[in-house]
Order: sequence, then C-alpha cells, then structure tokens
Amino acid sequence: MRNLIQAIGAIAMVTLSTDSALAGGIQIVNPPALYDPAPNGYSHALFSNDLVFIAGQGGENQKGDLAPDFETQVAQAYQNLATALAAAGAGPEQVVKLTTYVVDHDQTKLAVLTRQLKSAFGNHLPTQTLVPVPRLALDGMLFEVDAIAVLDSGNLQR
Repeated sequence: MRNLIQAIGAIAMVTLSTDSALAGGIQIVNPPALYDPAPNGYSHALFSNDLVFIAGQGGENQKGDLAPDFETQVAQAYQNLATALAAAGAGPEQVVKLTTYVVDHDQTKLAVLTRQLKSAFGNHLPTQTLVPVPRLALDGMLFEVDAIAVLDSGNLQR
C-alpha cells in the first residue's frame, strides 16, 4: 500500500504545473485526484525542505460532494489526506501532527474517529488535537483534518 501511495504521489508531482515553485524552495502541491482549491484561495499541500503542511481535508469527493453521514465523511477525509501526503512525497508514517475539527462533537463520534484514524495510520499514531466546532466551511461538512509531516525523519533531534 505504501508503494502504491508513493507511486501515486510521484505521478501527481509530475503532473503539477511548473508555477508551483515559490521563493525559498517552497513547493505547492495540488494533486489532480483532489478538487482544485485555487478558486477558494488555498492549496492542498505545501512543502519546503523536510516539512509538509497539508491543508484541512474534508469528506468531499473529487466532485466536491459530501456524504450525509459522519463516518463516511471521516473515511473520505483521511483518503483525501493520504492523497495529498502522497503527492508531496510523504506517507502516513511521516505525519507528526494532526488537527481535527468535528461539528457538534460528542463521545459517540470519538469511537468513529478512533476507528478511522487507526484504519488510516495503523500503529503510527501522530500527535493530535481535536477541536469541537459548531460549523465548518461547507454546508453539511461534519469533519476536517489537517496535518504536518516530516519527510526525512533522520533529521529529527531527540
């Protein structure tokens, strides 16, 4: 699975336009498998040196449609996150920080979040902050997750 994600990421990076490079070696990544965020004023991922920053990924599919239920949106959001990570040359095992936003959070949603997180990350459980919110950017959006990843973990100081 990891090799498949890396292959998709490599293909996605090759298909990016050349205007995705910014000053200071910062690269913008907008994988073609995700919807185009530019009209909304942001990019899906940005990386520089060893750090990757992934914008909030919601439960919308490539067409921008949202499923009506929480669990389906959470699963789709983690799939979108994996797509953005792969396009930046990272995998789930390189994620060091997640921030999750849950509309009308209650304890029943925590079990769904934990199940989907373990499905997406396996035994690698990054640090995480859960923020209960009354609403997100889109009508019907129930969940959003953003991430920070480190590409070369060999450079981390202990």
